Amino acid sequence: MSRRAEKALTEEDRVLWNLVARSATPLRGRKPVTAPELAPISMAEALAQVTPTEPPRPIAATAAPRRNPLAQNPLDRQTHDKLAAGRLQIEGRVDLHGMTQEEAYGLLLSFLGRAYSNGIRYVLVITGKGSASGGDGVLRRAVPGWLATAPFRLMVSSHDPAARHHGGGGALYVRLRRKVRR
Repeated sequence: MSRRAEKALTEEDRVLWNLVARSATPLRGRKPVTAPELAPISMAEALAQVTPTEPPRPIAATAAPRRNPLAQNPLDRQTHDKLAAGRLQIEGRVDLHGMTQEEAYGLLLSFLGRAYSNGIRYVLVITGKGSASGGDGVLRRAVPGWLATAPFRLMVSSHDPAARHHGGGGALYVRLRRKVRR
């Protein structure tokens, strides 16, 4: 640890570091780190060192939390079951297999933009399940996060993992918002 970083540490950080340093086993040929003991202080002295903060204000009972109109919810069970059974038509599909994150992001954004502008409601986004070596897919983890970001939130109402015959964990049902008519 450099001296510059050591000066920036608070007393609490130093105590924590000393506890960690004592529990670590030194490498072969090295001496264990010795830390100076801190003098114990009384509870009154410790309380005197703490700066008083303003107590939290109570939340008004009449103020109801506002719901974000662009927030996403998972698909309701009935809609998910209809999509899985084929009683509700999947109007578009996009396959992101084998793409880099940058390529997949661009394709997904343009695909969903076109689908939204054409009034399509339900699409299937195929991300893939990941590598055969046991790792879960990068796109499989990234796409749900992308769908919650600003450019997608304007178009996407909800998303949920697809049924097994539509790709299971390697695909997502995506419900697009209704297009605003002007």
